[in-house]
Amino acid sequence: MIRWLRFNAVGLMGVGVQVAALALLTRVGLNYLVATALAVEMAILHNYWWHRRWTWRGRESSLWRFQVSNGALSIASNLVLMRLLTGWAGVPVVPANLVAIGVTGLANFWISARWVFGSVRVFV
Repeated sequence: MIRWLRFNAVGLMGVGVQVAALALLTRVGLNYLVATALAVEMAILHNYWWHRRWTWRGRESSLWRFQVSNGALSIASNLVLMRLLTGWAGVPVVPANLVAIGVTGLANFWISARWVFGSVRVFV
């Protein structure tokens, strides 16, 4: 349960990084999908750093695994959901991005616990 709580604490900080980056990048005129991909990548790097040092401290880890699992899932789902919510439904960028982040959170924890940080017991 401690890892789950730490994972979510890091995730909340990552949400802040992602939403702030997205708001800034779209404000300066970047297309919302390009801005989304860049903002997600910033959050991915932020989250990996914290997960490695706090959530799963002392465990073997791999930035490559984190990128191809959490990163790929996060970027793909964020881009698809942003296209649906902002591009087609007209939802403003930040609220749409918060929905996209929420959709992928549980899957990202499971992938991190099972594959990236090599844990077999997910909630310990």
